[in-house]
Amino acid sequence: MTETAIEFRSVVKRYGDATAVAGIDLSIAKGELVTFLGPSGCGKTTSLRLIAGLELPSEGQVFIAGRDVSRDPASARNVGMVFQSYALFPHMSVLDNVAYGPVIRGTAKAQAQEKAREILDQVGLGGLHQRLPAELSGGQQQRVAVARAIVQQPDVILFDEPLSNVDAKLRRKVREEIRSLQRRFGLTAVYVTHDQEEALAVSDRIVVMDRGRIAQVGTPADLYERPSTPFIADFIGDANLIRGEVAQGYFTAPGLSLPVTGPDGPATLSIRPERITLAPGGPDRVVTATYLGSRMEYMVAAQVGEMLVSRPIFEPRLAAGQDVSLHITHTDVSRVA
Repeated sequence: MTETAIEFRSVVKRYGDATAVAGIDLSIAKGELVTFLGPSGCGKTTSLRLIAGLELPSEGQVFIAGRDVSRDPASARNVGMVFQSYALFPHMSVLDNVAYGPVIRGTAKAQAQEKAREILDQVGLGGLHQRLPAELSGGQQQRVAVARAIVQQPDVILFDEPLSNVDAKLRRKVREEIRSLQRRFGLTAVYVTHDQEEALAVSDRIVVMDRGRIAQVGTPADLYERPSTPFIADFIGDANLIRGEVAQGYFTAPGLSLPVTGPDGPATLSIRPERITLAPGGPDRVVTATYLGSRMEYMVAAQVGEMLVSRPIFEPRLAAGQDVSLHITHTDVSRVA
């Protein structure tokens, strides 16, 4: 049976008349990396702060490692945190930064430094013990921040927008390092980001939030390939949303007829741009053709409406103004409403 590391039970957080978290229920398994994702103001950072003890719930309960910590302050929770700014002490060496937590909790300095050396070696910073944070790259500083959290053997480690201060070219490498460290140490991790690609890359599961509520929880593949609502389809990556009618198991819209499941009546389908194929000649027309290095992106004026289409760069390129026909099969779509 999978052990639960974190649990929200009907958690509500209000600030005066404003509700930041509107009654969420969620379980996170031990060793799992779960990302809270959503637009600004959706409640994702508040949820993280409720786990950390930086905020207390207005209603409901938060459990960590089976213990109700709903009213416990941050100092009474065994939680590590990696902040946006890393919050490293600029005047301390890498070694002393990592050893700082155990020292202030009463561990002898020599013992704390020995444990810090072990962790630094494991995160690939073994030769940099005596450097100051300013002498490290952004990626190295990130690893120091993770090491400082790991050294305290927390029940949970929290990442608050950890790549926001990393150069765009380094983000892929740093997020891979975070994921690798999380797996290597078997950490239970909660990660907050507004970046959909980042969430897809690092997560076991993603919690998409909207206006203080959980809109959908699932694996990256679940959310991308099987969105449950138009909001999820539109928020996770790019999506073409097509409105039409379902009757006797078929969805129909101008120029489109596909078998679908679900009740008859008004319906909305989500179609990812890369699932649409184009052929020269036909009733539709390319409005714009944009070269993006690894792919071509087309905006197509189709019978069913304006459609975004993404095709591999090795396919024959189409030009703006060219007549084309769109090809979509029932396996390429998700019913979202």
